[in-house]
Amino acid sequence: MLKIGLTGGIASGKTRISNLFSQLKTPIIDTDIISREILEPGQPGYLAILNHFGSSIILDHAQIDRRKLRQLIFNDSTEKQWLESVLHPIIFKRAQQLIGRHNNATFVIVVIPLLFETNFSELVDRVLVVDCGADTQIKRLLLRDRIDTALAQKMVDQQWPNQNRINRADDIICNNNDGDLDDQVMALHGKYLALSNQSQFIPPT
Repeated sequence: MLKIGLTGGIASGKTRISNLFSQLKTPIIDTDIISREILEPGQPGYLAILNHFGSSIILDHAQIDRRKLRQLIFNDSTEKQWLESVLHPIIFKRAQQLIGRHNNATFVIVVIPLLFETNFSELVDRVLVVDCGADTQIKRLLLRDRIDTALAQKMVDQQWPNQNRINRADDIICNNNDGDLDDQVMALHGKYLALSNQSQFIPPT
């Protein structure tokens, strides 16, 4: 089974692209979804955050105040590093387990926003990077998260420059304009089917 790591900057369109692959019956493992699940009440990430930040981070209905948590970590690099050190090992293990459930698939897409910044690259054989300009990311963040421009800019600035991702990509999909996303995904879907069916394909060590 070929494992494709889908990565890109925040609000670059990873979910949209993974949904298009899903419509083509490709299994999707999304580490963002895993990260949300482990922040549910009673889950290990939830308990660690409660112990670290205290009850002020919890809303009346017992859910974590994700907006407040985001403000905290993007305004304090130490807290951001702490959170990642706690959550990433849990997410990695769960992603591994989910990939293992699709052993009979031809290929899977594993959505990993911080693929290059973490050891999550060990999970995949090939990397697909979403190319998207910073201005477009900021516009999408403002619409999606209803945050101010200063925070949106800070969130983009704290990530890897997209050119660094592109330099290390096996494949690139452009998402500055949604117009031809379907065509790009269809072309890559065919490419990955061909690659995974090649008997000489050997995953990199």
